[in-house]
Amino acid sequence: MDWEFINLDSDFVSGVTAPAGFEHSFHIVISDDEILTINGVHPWRPLNGNEWHWLGLESIADHYLGEVDGVPVFTHEVDPESDNPEGYEFETLWSFLNQVEQPVFYMVGRAKQIVEWHRNHHYCGKCGEVTTSSNSDRSRRCPSCRQMFYPRLSPSIIVLVNRGEELLLARNVQSRGNFYSTIAGFVEPGESIETAVHREVMEEVGIRIKNLKYFGSQSWPFPNSLMLGFHAEYEGGEIVLQEEEIADAQWFHFTRLPQRPTKVSISGWLIDDYLRRNA
Repeated sequence: MDWEFINLDSDFVSGVTAPAGFEHSFHIVISDDEILTINGVHPWRPLNGNEWHWLGLESIADHYLGEVDGVPVFTHEVDPESDNPEGYEFETLWSFLNQVEQPVFYMVGRAKQIVEWHRNHHYCGKCGEVTTSSNSDRSRRCPSCRQMFYPRLSPSIIVLVNRGEELLLARNVQSRGNFYSTIAGFVEPGESIETAVHREVMEEVGIRIKNLKYFGSQSWPFPNSLMLGFHAEYEGGEIVLQEEEIADAQWFHFTRLPQRPTKVSISGWLIDDYLRRNA
């Protein structure tokens, strides 16, 4: 089956236990959190069964992700000390942004997160015993103290604040490139999503907001966030930067926006949604 003819949005079904027998398969190969790519093949695609078989790399751990149109999909973690196979190279997940369709990006992000989870929970964090994988769900269990370890997801908020025709955008101190984005941050224990939105905006830029409206969500595998997006309106306050987090923050008229986030991110979606409704 040809990967380019598959519709991941409608045809992918996640799973934990691989089928007993299959003729075709797809394989996502990961080493040191980088993804194997085939030189000269654009857009990216996973290896087919024959390519994986003849690749010659020894797998540290294998994970079944599910099936797409009846074809099983696997991800494999290989030794980071292994040499790159001829005709292949490993690339970071960041390089996949804007280079592949969004469902493919999500699939590769899923593979990377599962590999990280399995590697980081090989030993029990409570008693130190070697954990074992479950056959019924995506979890690892300590046989000694019975502690369970599931893939980690970190809920995060991201919000576009407007003051009439002006948008509040900020540049993070760790930003990749000189672009401005919406305000974002992690949800803390014991607080609601809405409380987190108000707190993060106040902490990072000193602004009070009102009229929160939920927009949508996005899986963001850097490293394991679930982004929950909102629109909000300015209520009061002057910009005061949280300098360890924010390098700059300004109000920008929607006709004079700075360099913006990629359109494959929920930050870009929030800005585009505002422009569609107000420009």
